[in-house]
Formats: sequence, structure tokens, C-alpha cells
Amino acid sequence: MSTIFDDIATRFRQGRIDRRTFMMSMVAAGASVALASSLVGRAEAAMPKPKKGGHFKLGIGSGSTTDSFDPGAYSDNYMQSVGHAVHNYLTEVTNTGQLKSELAESWEPSADAKQWSFKLRQGIEFHNGKTLEAADVVASLNHHRGEASKSAAKTIVDPIVDIQADGKGTVVITLSGGNADFPFLLSDYHLPIMPAKNGVVSPSEGVGCGAFVLESFDPGVRTLVKRNPNYWKDDRGWFDSVEFLVIADVAARTNALTTGEIHAMNHADLKTVHLLKRIAGLELYSVNGGQHYSLPMNTTLGHFKDNNVRLALKHALDRKTLLQTVLRGYGEVANDHPISPGYRYYDKQQAQREYDPEKARFYLKQAGLSSLKVDLSTANAAFAGAVDAAVLFKEHAAKAGIDINVVREPNDGYWDNVWMKKPWCVSYWGGKPTEDWAFSAGYAKGAAWNDTFWDNERFNSLLVAARAELNETLRAEMYREMQGMLRDDGGALIPLFANYVGATSNKIGHDALAANWDLDGLRSAERWWFV
Repeated sequence: MSTIFDDIATRFRQGRIDRRTFMMSMVAAGASVALASSLVGRAEAAMPKPKKGGHFKLGIGSGSTTDSFDPGAYSDNYMQSVGHAVHNYLTEVTNTGQLKSELAESWEPSADAKQWSFKLRQGIEFHNGKTLEAADVVASLNHHRGEASKSAAKTIVDPIVDIQADGKGTVVITLSGGNADFPFLLSDYHLPIMPAKNGVVSPSEGVGCGAFVLESFDPGVRTLVKRNPNYWKDDRGWFDSVEFLVIADVAARTNALTTGEIHAMNHADLKTVHLLKRIAGLELYSVNGGQHYSLPMNTTLGHFKDNNVRLALKHALDRKTLLQTVLRGYGEVANDHPISPGYRYYDKQQAQREYDPEKARFYLKQAGLSSLKVDLSTANAAFAGAVDAAVLFKEHAAKAGIDINVVREPNDGYWDNVWMKKPWCVSYWGGKPTEDWAFSAGYAKGAAWNDTFWDNERFNSLLVAARAELNETLRAEMYREMQGMLRDDGGALIPLFANYVGATSNKIGHDALAANWDLDGLRSAERWWFV
């Protein structure tokens, strides 16, 4: 019983299970309810308590020399994590997936959810000494708006038809159509609130009102931040300073953690993660969120214009083998759309696509082809094991008469030079809090990050209708249809939902880890502490 308790208590302390699961596990192991309750209390009492101090070093498996502090250009976990250290947002997704207030103290919608009024917290101070007011929110959101905007958040803010300051403490936003999920969107990592001057912001300066103040920024190498002495949250921002290090090579990243050069790392090498688990002083984390691996095809180019070719490729990949080989079981198979079982409107009835070389040949024939040769660009900058995944796919597809030429691209600059530039490549997406957000960000017509350049009139129409639909039954039907459309017509081959897997020193304390993004919802710098 002692050994079982130690194992369950460790998972509880790491945030991998909740209190209820802890008790159920102990009861299942033979403990009485009274004993299980006593044990969970003992585990809670032994959990590390936050304290201020220390210099935290975080090794991240992404980052590029082309990185910018302009939040509209954030494209991977590195700048997204740095951004959350320096900035605050109107709303925040908690570690349990709920929406809570951040800079917006409260909000109220109109009856049709087309107009939203956000009341701001008072007394919030930016790093440059300026006090937060409604004009800063207006300018920060307007930074992403307009025809000339190149922001990746443009699709999120495009529905805003008007945004006004109502005095210094309230912002009123009017949308082109109702959106019951709008406050969730304002937690997006592209949309921090920055100080305005003469109605505009200076995004590249890296001035925010977050837990840490920017000290130095060397793109693709290192970012140093120090604690904001005037931070308004008394239960966040524990470290004296945080150093974000770009360590793209997973072996180098792992070595840095095991030798104590860094205190935490993301994107653990799943090939050797079993060895990492054995090292004293380290703790592995594995969080099941909506993160998924994707192989987006540009549906406006070459063979990818033909949905028969897309379907042939979707049937030519052995997802179950990929799950065990690339993810070592740390995830689950996906069905060519981004909605995982954890989503509210996930379609449980949809048949799972299976590996079927003969069906792949059938679709090639429907496209007028007896064979197919196509390039697939890949780099481990997309996700750990991306190159191996592409090579495995090549082997699987060969049985269907498909010759995949695996093109190994440089890690540095991958997101700027390959993704959305080459006709077919590998990519990854973090989970989104809502179906609408997941669909709008990557599959809507004109979306900045629609990496398949897919344009389906029915899908786009349903997206708008479902967003404003208050009838739960009708809304669920729409989202189920949209999942099917992506599965059977979309340009993204999405084979796997991947757990976020990384490791920390046991000197690091944290609550249950968020699942909406890696590194505790990108907020590890703000939420974690030294034990």
C-alpha cells in the first residue's frame, strides 16, 4: 500500500490527477474511504508551497533568429511563453480549462452576443509606469485589425466592427455577428494588452504589465526577464528572474536538464523518455490536451487541389503504428480534424479512419492516377520526431503506390520559410478552448493561419451560424457536420493528438498543469516556483 500511495501521491503532486482521482485510486487499491481521505489530506499537506526567489532557466525546443516581440508574429512555444511572462491579457484560461478574468475584471454581452462590454481592473501599471486604461485595450486590439495587418490574430479580430473606450475603465466591442465564445478569444496569445501612445502601441518594445520585465532579447538564442516589483497578482510571479533558452536539439536540451544547466524543458524525446524517468531529481510531465500533429496540404496547388489525392494520402498512413513509434503511446489517434474527445461538441459517432492501402489506391484511381510522387517537407522544429514520422509515412504510403520524397528542412527559420510556403509539410497545433476557435484559426476562409488554404463555402457558412447559435442541440449538429467536412474534404492530414511531454527538476513546484498549451498553458514563468 505504501508503494502505491507514493506513486499516486507523486502523480497528484505533479498535477497529473485531481483529488477525486487520488481517492478513487486508493480505494481501488484496497484502502477504505476514511483512509483514502486521510491519505489525500496527507499528500496535500506535503505538497510544496510557493515562495519567492531564484533564477529559473527554461529550455524550449523552438525559437528562431527571426523571432519578434510583435505578438501578432508569435508562431511557436518560445515567443508565446516569453509573451506570457511579459504581458497580461483581458481574459485567462485556467489550468482546469475554465475562463477567468485577467485585466478585464468583468464582462457583459448584449442579448444577441453581438456587443460586449468589458470593465477593466483599476490600478494596473505597465512596466513603463503608465496606468492601464481603456485606450490601451483599444490600441492593442486595433494593432491586429485593418486590411494592412499581417497579424496572425487578424481572423480573431476581423469580426470586430467597432471598439470604443467608455471612459477610462470600460471597453465596448461590437461584433459583426453574435459570438457566445468571444471572451475566450481574448485570451489568445497574440492579443496581450500593451501601453498606447497617441492611439497606437509599439509592440516590438516588449513593454507589458505582466509578472516580468524584459531585460534582454537575443532572437533565437536567449531572453532574460526580471520580476515586476509592481505586479498586481499576489499569487503569481514567484521567480526573481527567468531565462528562456532556445535549445532546438532535443539531446542538448535533455543533457542541459540532467546536468542542472536548466530547470525545465519541453518537447522531451519520447524515444528516451523512459530513461529520463529513471533519473533522480527529475520529474516527467505528460498532459493530455488538444495538441495535434498535422500534415497540411496546400489545396490550391498541384495534386492537392484534388480531394481524391488528399483522401488517398489520408488512407495511406498507419496512425496506430505512428502513435506507438513516434509518440510511444503518449497520445491518441486523430481523425483528420482538430477536435479531440475533450471538446464539448466532439462527435463520438464519427468512424475512425484506418490505414487502408487499397482504399488509397482507389482514390488515386478516382483522381486519374496509377501512382503518385510528392515532396513532404519536415523538420523536428515542427515537433519532436517529425522527421521520423515523415520517414514512416513514406514506408506506409509505398504500399499504396505513393512515393513520398522526404525533404529535411533546417530547423532555424522553419516557421517562416517552410510552413505555409511549401506545398506539403509537417506542423503542429495546440488545442483551443472552443470548437469555434479551433475552426476559425486554421480552417476559415482567409484565416491568417489557414495552412491548407482550404475554402469550403458550406463550412464557412456553418462556422458563422454555429458561432451565434444559442440552441445547444442545433449547435452540436453544426459542429459535428463541420468535423466530418474536415475529415472528408479538408486539406489537413491530422493523424495524432499528442500529449505535452516534458520534464522539470524536482526543485520546481507547480499546481495541476494546464492542457490548453504546453508549459502550463504557456504560463510556466508566471505560475511555477522553486520548492
